[in-house]
Amino acid sequence: MTDFPGPTMIDAGGVALAVYEADGDPNRRRPPVLFVHGWPEIAYAWKNQLGAFAEAGFHALALDLKGFGRSDAPPDPALYDTARMTGDFCALMDALGIGKAIFCGHDWGGALVWAMGQLHPDRVAGIIGLCTPLHPRPPAPPLAIIEKRFGPNHYIVQFQKRDAPERLFETDPERFFRLMFRAPAPRERWPDLMPQIYDLPGRFRDGPPPPEKGLLISEDDLQVYVEAYKRSGFHGGVNLYRNIDSNWRAMEGRNESVTAPSLWVGADLDMFLPPETADGMEALIPDLEKHVIEDCGHWMMWEKPDEANALMLDWLMRRFSI
Repeated sequence: MTDFPGPTMIDAGGVALAVYEADGDPNRRRPPVLFVHGWPEIAYAWKNQLGAFAEAGFHALALDLKGFGRSDAPPDPALYDTARMTGDFCALMDALGIGKAIFCGHDWGGALVWAMGQLHPDRVAGIIGLCTPLHPRPPAPPLAIIEKRFGPNHYIVQFQKRDAPERLFETDPERFFRLMFRAPAPRERWPDLMPQIYDLPGRFRDGPPPPEKGLLISEDDLQVYVEAYKRSGFHGGVNLYRNIDSNWRAMEGRNESVTAPSLWVGADLDMFLPPETADGMEALIPDLEKHVIEDCGHWMMWEKPDEANALMLDWLMRRFSI
């Protein structure tokens, strides 16, 4: 692993979380930026961001979420709901002496940072969501909606079966990550790829070997992921998906708005979270700025790090000027 800080283990309310830090603001002139990865990532997802943000004068921290990387990985799915995951963030901030932070999240991390703005607004100075939009609470349980729209082979539906998906992926972590970190398909191919593209277990189990060309990360970076998931297993990340309906139930009757200044950056070729799914976010987030990176897929921080960093840092400099 190169150009990435080593971990510091922090007790966050009884959960040990691995934190990786690049401090470009020793005088604490601005709120720190806390980077929250998604699935199937780890804090290393922010390899191309931590140093750049520190050089720009920010205190940048990334964590391995509970269940990932070097952090504690309890098996109980109930420990991975939104209330407990955002509670981990608050406990981590308390342990580090941080009152408010700017939260930057991608994929599941994006969902968690929007939830942080809803559930703990007093701890949030600002929010950056990469790819993941914030939607209003749907009228029915999300799993039923997903299955009706995409069928029973959608990966989120399959992930509800206890132990099965993680045991499958753990048979060959390297194959898994070579399958995941692929260059995006052009939009004209999307109709031919749906809905089978969403059957991640089936593609992993029955599909051809991933081609050598089209891998978005280096071989060295790939091995960082392989070794991390050999250590932690896959259950932590899959458990996030097992709480989709319970998270939905918990938000019933709650204020869904996010009042913190916010930035959303989408990727034009993100088949899983296409930019058009972010339409209407302003209804929930009054102070919102939006951008889309062209010719970029879901793994934005690896595919277009310079473009993503430029958009984020420009917004941060304008909204959190010294």
